[in-house]
Amino acid sequence: MRKKKKKYIFKALSWVEKRPTTIVKSIAEGYENPKTFTSKSTNEKIQADLAFTTYGGAKHYSIIALKNNNIKKLVVKWKVLSFMAGIKRGKLHLLAPKGHKAFTKRLIERHNINAVVYTI
Repeated sequence: MRKKKKKYIFKALSWVEKRPTTIVKSIAEGYENPKTFTSKSTNEKIQADLAFTTYGGAKHYSIIALKNNNIKKLVVKWKVLSFMAGIKRGKLHLLAPKGHKAFTKRLIERHNINAVVYTI
């Protein structure tokens, strides 16, 4: 886990635990890791920072959205997770720390990604 993400993972976990969930998975210590997907186009491993299931059985994925120079990699990751969440009646939640929200919103609008942006 990158050092910057580690700083925000506990805020993200507290955000998720306020939701009505049955199962929470996270890249943080003490939690089971979320499922890893492989992108066919880039052959890269894609994993959410947090995954949770609600009482209705919907599967949601959450990413801590930080500014990054490799925009293509971010877009592919977000699109794959958004697609997988949609299949399982869930959503992709992008958790943007202060200073990263505008960047995140611009990307999802420009690339038509089905996601909800929250500030943490």
